[in-house]
Amino acid sequence: MIERIFKITDIQEDSVFLWGARQTGKSTLLKSLFPNAIYVDLLQNDVFERFRRKPSLLRDDLREKEEGTIVIIDEVQKLPELLDEVHWLIVNENLKFILSGSSARKLKRCGANLLGGRAVRNLLLPFVSCEIPDFDLIKAINNGMLPRHYLVENPIKRLQAYIGDYLQEEIKAEALIRKVAVFTRFLEVAALTNGEIVNYNNIAADCGVSAPTIKEYFSILEETLVGFMQPAYTKTVKRRLVNAPRFFYFDVGIANYLTHRKNLLPGSVDFGHSLEHFVIQEIRAYIEYYRKEMILSYWRTSAGIEVDVVLADAYSCDAKVAIEIKSCEEIQNKHLKGLRTFREEHPLCKLMALSFDMNERKTDDDILIYPITEFLKLLWNGGIF
Repeated sequence: MIERIFKITDIQEDSVFLWGARQTGKSTLLKSLFPNAIYVDLLQNDVFERFRRKPSLLRDDLREKEEGTIVIIDEVQKLPELLDEVHWLIVNENLKFILSGSSARKLKRCGANLLGGRAVRNLLLPFVSCEIPDFDLIKAINNGMLPRHYLVENPIKRLQAYIGDYLQEEIKAEALIRKVAVFTRFLEVAALTNGEIVNYNNIAADCGVSAPTIKEYFSILEETLVGFMQPAYTKTVKRRLVNAPRFFYFDVGIANYLTHRKNLLPGSVDFGHSLEHFVIQEIRAYIEYYRKEMILSYWRTSAGIEVDVVLADAYSCDAKVAIEIKSCEEIQNKHLKGLRTFREEHPLCKLMALSFDMNERKTDDDILIYPITEFLKLLWNGGIF
């Protein structure tokens, strides 16, 4: 079994919400990290029905447990009523809870008890490169990094089942939308614009619904953890900047499946799109796990000059690292225009360009150039800042 780098350290002091999209490995991780914890699995019908009929049974089951006992409730979003009992047990019995699920949307929408700040939020993402022995970059870009998908040669059937389960269990079962067929079309159109600036009106026209509906659909993807927005970096000195975010699915394999991209190899436009998505996915995971004070953004001027990634301090908004991602074999001057333009306004920011260059090198004006695989090692060793 592949060992995950993600650890739940907050449980020593606080209870924890552990969110993560389906099949990121939450249940496997929790059983590995806390083999002696009390485990309540709401995916088991008999367990679910027992607590659905009488949520106070949780209090009856646990009120005599030793102080500090760890209790895991998996798929907690299926039964929001349990959170009142959890709250009581935290306050009165000093038990520690790990509350795991694939979406907080239902809890928020029904006004569920989110424990008044007594539980720390954590997010588990797909595999990252440093977790996998003999990591294969080309395989990752094609298959994505969800455990069940990366570990097989051809994940198409599993990806098909994943999207089907998402529509059936997250969307239809929770009655998040009225027309599943329209939402299915939206998933495909969103994939075609994956990594691009979001234009609600254009996507609405393609899907045959209103722009406010499309905005709500994107909100559903974010709240069910299937997608995320990369905000624009807007701290400026003189240039007019684009303010709209870019959208990405949470895993490159999902975007590949929805756009029918497969057998991707260096040299194609599609490979370049998926490579950028994959690197951003890795950077996002690193920030989520280790550097939550940083914001993952991008930069684009109204004239169309762009930098793929800007990592900025959440408090000062100062840019710390700017990164350009290219699928070429060698970085040339034409690939560095965005970074050099960005430096004119943010001279203290570290600049990096990633590619399939053979070796690390530095330009005369101090732009660092890294082979993709070397950058990934640097990232996970904490060396990019």
